[in-house]
Amino acid sequence: MRTLTRRLLLPGLTALALAGTGCSAPGHTPAAGQAGADVPASTAQDAQQLEVNAAPQGSSAPTPLARTRTGTSRPEKSSLKVASYDKASGRAVISGSPQAPTAKPSHSTGPAKPVAVGDVIASAPAPGAPDGLLAKVTEVVGRTDRGTEVKTAATTLDTVLKDDRADGQVAVDPASVTVVPLLKGVTFSWAKGQGVRFGPQGAKLAMGNLRLDVNAAVDTAKDAPASAAASVSGFVQLAPQVEFAYDGGKPGGAGVRSAFLGMSGDWSSRWALKGRAAASTGTPKRIPFAKLHSAPVIQVGPVPVVVNLDLTCYVQVEADGRVTLDVQQDVKGDFRVGGGYTAGKGWAPVSTSDVHSTPVNASVSATGKVNGALGAEASVGLYGAVGVTAGFAPYLRGEADARATASSDGKASAAASWAVYGGFDLSGRLEFQLALFGTPVIEHRIPLGTLHREWPLARGHAAG
Repeated sequence: MRTLTRRLLLPGLTALALAGTGCSAPGHTPAAGQAGADVPASTAQDAQQLEVNAAPQGSSAPTPLARTRTGTSRPEKSSLKVASYDKASGRAVISGSPQAPTAKPSHSTGPAKPVAVGDVIASAPAPGAPDGLLAKVTEVVGRTDRGTEVKTAATTLDTVLKDDRADGQVAVDPASVTVVPLLKGVTFSWAKGQGVRFGPQGAKLAMGNLRLDVNAAVDTAKDAPASAAASVSGFVQLAPQVEFAYDGGKPGGAGVRSAFLGMSGDWSSRWALKGRAAASTGTPKRIPFAKLHSAPVIQVGPVPVVVNLDLTCYVQVEADGRVTLDVQQDVKGDFRVGGGYTAGKGWAPVSTSDVHSTPVNASVSATGKVNGALGAEASVGLYGAVGVTAGFAPYLRGEADARATASSDGKASAAASWAVYGGFDLSGRLEFQLALFGTPVIEHRIPLGTLHREWPLARGHAAG
């Protein structure tokens, strides 16, 4: 089997994309009296409400980079760029040509003064740093033909965002997603603004949506006839967005006041489970059919924040090898997963979902049980570090029961009943790396809790 990888461009985490809709963000009002000169972090009016937007994209767009210089309180855009980075040693080469100073606020592009010890650098993906870079300069090694070589150490977002505030959502551009099919018969489609579409189903999609279609055979029970071959088919459609919030608190305060990172969005699916699946041995059989990855850059004021989104879609079947199922359903809804921090309370999980299901057809024959899920495992984090993981698994479950009775007077009776159900499970956990915001380190993984819902799709009964 040939592995197909499609790489397209654009930004964002949506998708575990990933119950918030829309892409609005609070307005940005520059603090009064701010000019190009460095301003010490000493007064409450220094704190600003930063806009949250998608970073500019395209081959002509410069790689976003912001830095907080030693002795200043405000992050600023810079014409500097990360020419190279070595993760193992923490060494980077920073290049760029100086520009003339301007009288613009410090959140605008400023003069490219030489990088110095104590500077904090936040960069979009760059050579050697595919997930972006957030680091503090610990030593200036010297000049090279490519720029200034420096040693760096890992740092946290509060060292660059300081006491500013930000709160917004950014849609994940589906064209930025890399898809690696793991089974034959998997297709990927998307639609974005200005009528740009891709894939066999692209013409049917609303703007901002991506869709995965799958038609996969699953193990069939050994004694099943050819007409009962087991298979799972259908599609999953998402419109994911990244949610980001930060409140650095008052200048000179005790640290970050609040923070949030998560993914939300709308989703829909239609899928079918047919045939007599082979008996499970111990645990349900999970079959991954596609992996998706995106690293959208969101612009928090002047600071490029790189969000890493990963999604693994899978089919999972659990059966006793006796029941034959033919069921299809439509499911639509929304979801929101993430983690929120409040000073004094710590990190707390967020997981919500609202779904609506419509059965298309359903039937069960023989006696037994079967459960099939078309699910996804998602993770969202910052600068390559996983912060939140979540699993979302819409499923179909069928069961059938037949009973026969006889009495001493020679009378006999038989009864059979069957039912099919739809449902979903939502679960996950918060990871240690959420401390990247500058909050206290999470000492253990925090479970999101399990959200479980189930509803009847169809049932039948017969007596003889």
